[in-house]
Amino acid sequence: MPAALLRSRALAGLQLGDDTAAGLGLSVERSRLALLLVAVALAAFATAAAGPVAFVAFVANPITTRLVGGARPGLLPAALTGALVVLLGDFVAQHLLGEQLPVGVVTGAVGAPYLRWLLATANRAGRV
Repeated sequence: MPAALLRSRALAGLQLGDDTAAGLGLSVERSRLALLLVAVALAAFATAAAGPVAFVAFVANPITTRLVGGARPGLLPAALTGALVVLLGDFVAQHLLGEQLPVGVVTGAVGAPYLRWLLATANRAGRV
């Protein structure tokens, strides 16, 4: 996180465009590489801490669609459903299983079969 804060000044310069950033004395390629490395490191640390829960983004909208009865939900209901799925998965992973597991293990174990079923039924209905 400190590296991201230190590189934020370079990001502000890069937002102006490559030519303007270079005119301001910023090493464009070096700054871009440093920002990319910081972003990858932050994503890696978040994934290592929480597990691969980005999978929830695939199932939150279909779950919300089924809950609201077929209408296309907005972003907020789908986001709240995704948050609820992660919270329930974390609760199960921490308290209901014999040992503590990352939340990604539980959401993957429950969500992967649901996603496969969803894809199979959508394919049969001709919606894919």
